[in-house]
Amino acid sequence: MVKILHLSDIHMGSGFSHGRINPETGINTRLEDFVKTLGRCIDRAIAEPVDLVLFGGDAFPDATPPPIVQEAFASQFRRLVDADIPTVLLVGNHDQHSQGLGGASLCIYRTLGVPGFVVGDRLQTHRIQTRGGAIQIITLPWLTRSALLTRPETEGFSLAEVNHLLLDRLRVALEGEIRRLDPNLPTVLLAHLMTDTARFGAERFLAVGKGFNVPMSLLARSCFDYVALGHVHRHQVLSEQPYIIYPGSIERVDFSEEEEEKGFILADVEKGKTQVEFCSLPVRKFHTINIDVSKAEEPQAELLKAIQAAEIKDVVVRLIYQLRSEQMPLIESSILHQALEAAHTYTIQAELISQMARSRSPELGTGSIDPLSALKTYLLHQPHLTDIADEMMQTAQLLLSSDSEASLDFIEPVSSEGDRPFLNQGIKDEIKMGIRERESEQLRLL
Repeated sequence: MVKILHLSDIHMGSGFSHGRINPETGINTRLEDFVKTLGRCIDRAIAEPVDLVLFGGDAFPDATPPPIVQEAFASQFRRLVDADIPTVLLVGNHDQHSQGLGGASLCIYRTLGVPGFVVGDRLQTHRIQTRGGAIQIITLPWLTRSALLTRPETEGFSLAEVNHLLLDRLRVALEGEIRRLDPNLPTVLLAHLMTDTARFGAERFLAVGKGFNVPMSLLARSCFDYVALGHVHRHQVLSEQPYIIYPGSIERVDFSEEEEEKGFILADVEKGKTQVEFCSLPVRKFHTINIDVSKAEEPQAELLKAIQAAEIKDVVVRLIYQLRSEQMPLIESSILHQALEAAHTYTIQAELISQMARSRSPELGTGSIDPLSALKTYLLHQPHLTDIADEMMQTAQLLLSSDSEASLDFIEPVSSEGDRPFLNQGIKDEIKMGIRERESEQLRLL
């Protein structure tokens, strides 16, 4: 039996915006969080001790992490070398440079000849001798279309046709590795990919246009005693015959992972029999306080009540609140900041609710629709605007092509007092923060 620790998606160096500089070390606290959490994984590997560590890919946010991040990552994995625990580092999509054309960040460990370290940057079978016996590991890194196809082969093909051809090539290549396996040894497939049955949750938009879904039929093979996956940040068991598991990421990258449990897998693997255990990690909490105060007579009091009711000490917090424009003078941003001081870090996002809100047309009532399509639908239902509809569409296109934040800088109405800005700078910044947050959620890449 070979005891394996399977972890994935470390993304060390991510989420600095959710941390602050530690005055004692000069290091971002979120980097310290990631190092501490990775350290807990390595501690468990050494304490068991395990016979083998499998890393499922995505060590960093990109292929060129800052030296301090590389050093932090290497210092923890170096402990496995000292403990004589073999380790396989699989290349994920974030580890590849320029879509796989410029090498991968993890390949330096092979170049340096780090004892006991195997870098999986190609589809290949590795026979590894461990204290628990020999085992076969097939490494399947994140595949780009250029890895298996040439441009002339796909010229004129649709995206669906290209993906179909790519899966055919992968099926043939994987079958070639399987036929060369020793039938007497336990076998693990270590792969960084997106399956067609995974519950992506927060990651459902994260790899759009960056890869393709691999069908479960390609993975659920009797020749595999365990399929160790990486790429999806939510832990999930996709199959038990054989076990096909995403351990998930070891730390929260942002608020999209607020509700996800983080951890790693301990697996006892032998030929024809595997037992697994998910080991939860005590990572820093993220918490969203979302409250609509647009109907409140005292919106400030309602906000403070919501903050006081939440557990925010040492938590990464975001406060999102909806209000009407005439309520802005009633909000004192400094008081909100003071109420949130116990949080590790926090952001405040104010969202304006239009007073012109009406019941929507059926086309706008379900799903999501882009602003131009929404305006076009609205104009179709407003015959009295027919004469200026084209001009309105052109103006909307011009406005949307400019910086969405810039519009706030032109809005500075005067309050009834005559000299106090109706839209104070603190509220304006919070509205801008909300705009940035919504835009970043659309641009996140796994």
